[in-house]
This record gives sequence, structure tokens and C-alpha cells, in this order.
Amino acid sequence: MSPSLPLVVEPDDLVSQLGNDDLLIVDLCREENWQAHHIPGAVHVSPAEIVSGIQPATGKLPDAARLQAVMRRIGLTPGKHVVAYDDEGGGWAGRFIWTLDVIGHEASSLLNGGLIAWANEGHPVTSEITETAPSSIDINIDRRVIADKEDVLAALGTDTIVWDARSAEEHAGLKVVAARGGHIPGARNLDWLELMDRERNLRLRGDLDVLLEQRGIDISKPAITHCQTHHRSGLTYFVGKMMGMDIRAYHGSWSEWGNDPDTPIDNPAS
Repeated sequence: MSPSLPLVVEPDDLVSQLGNDDLLIVDLCREENWQAHHIPGAVHVSPAEIVSGIQPATGKLPDAARLQAVMRRIGLTPGKHVVAYDDEGGGWAGRFIWTLDVIGHEASSLLNGGLIAWANEGHPVTSEITETAPSSIDINIDRRVIADKEDVLAALGTDTIVWDARSAEEHAGLKVVAARGGHIPGARNLDWLELMDRERNLRLRGDLDVLLEQRGIDISKPAITHCQTHHRSGLTYFVGKMMGMDIRAYHGSWSEWGNDPDTPIDNPAS
């Protein structure tokens, strides 16, 4: 029976579902953590498998054939409910859920606090690798949750909010990791790290609605989120989805925008 799980699932609620054949737990942790301890029955996806790796915008979506190969390898089928987790507070797990949305797989959840909460709160872990039967799923790309550079350019000056998930230093142009520093004109800055509650094992904060409002992110308006490579903005995309926002992810992110001499930028540090 397919598990009935909310979009954000607590470790205590996932434990009772372990062993459910209709559950697919996907681990996006660092390789050393995966090898040392992971949730029993989980399958591992390396973050490198779900990005293009092509310079300069290395975080862009891979082509459909590569994505399909990954989804077949882990045994994804339309009837599976996916629970994604990582060891960093939700960036890669959120990116994976965005990837599932891109291929039209809607039955998914993020494990609140990921491996940090799971292990710290005494839930079972293993180093044993579970053999997973591959699937023959065919995928199609649904572009409704994808923003390309042209979409961001078209959104400038409209009521669409650009949510910059990078650090305040990057946003202000004080830390530069592309040809140019600064931010997309009009972008609102809310660092992905601020979404995590460090007193609760990196769970999502309970006051996200207040936090977003304070930073000028109106959840009733359409939004496009980005970071440097659409890794950190995996979490901000997920938070927007969780809060019912009409949100897309700019997968080229600043590594594309900041390396393009023709895109408009605001750079307070210049």
C-alpha cells in the first residue's frame, strides 16, 4: 500500500513505513556518510548525477536521457512515493524533489532534518547496501517549474519575485564567484541557511511565513529562486512549494547570469 505521507515528513513518522514496497527512500548525502550510515533500504544518488556539470552553469538540469538513466537505476516507478534526504539541511534533497517535479512525479516528501535529525534522534541506520531492482520508467520534461535565463529576463519589472538564496555577501557583490558579482535587479535575498533550525537538528524553521514576509517575499506572488548553481536554491524551491507558492527554479543560477556580460546586474559593492 502506498504510504500516506505529507510533503514534509518527520523521522518518527517515516520509521513505521520502512520496508514498504511502495516507498522509495533516496539518500543524497556525501559519499562518506552514505557508506558509513544511511537509512535502511535507501538508495543513493550522488548530487553529480542530477546536474549537467557543463561550464559555466554546471548546475543546470541534465538532459532527459541522463535523468531517465538515474531514475531507472534507483527503481523509480509511477506508483512509488519518494522520500528524499541529505546531510546538510535540505539543499540536495530539495533539488531532487524539484527534479521529480520536472519529470512529473508528484508523490514525494522531504525528510525534515534529513540524516542529521534521523541519526541524532536514535533511528536505525545501516552501512549495508540494499540491492534495488531497476525500473523501465520513461520520463518527459515538464518545464513549468523550470526558469531559464530568458524567463528571468522576462520577469524583471513584473510582480514576479526573484528569491536569491545565496549569502548576503554574494548578493551584495562583496563575495564574487563568477565573472561579475552582485545580484539580479530587484532580487530579494534570503540565505538558504536561514531556513534551518539549528536547535532542532536542521529541521525547517517553524516561522518561515514570518521570515519570508520580513524579507519581502510575498507568497501570493509568483517567484523564481536561484543561488550559484541551483543547489542551495533546491531548499528555497522546496520551501516555496511547501508554502503553496507558484515557484520556479532558475537552474542556470548566478553561474550563468554572472558569467554573461549582457545580463543586467545590481552591484552595491562596485
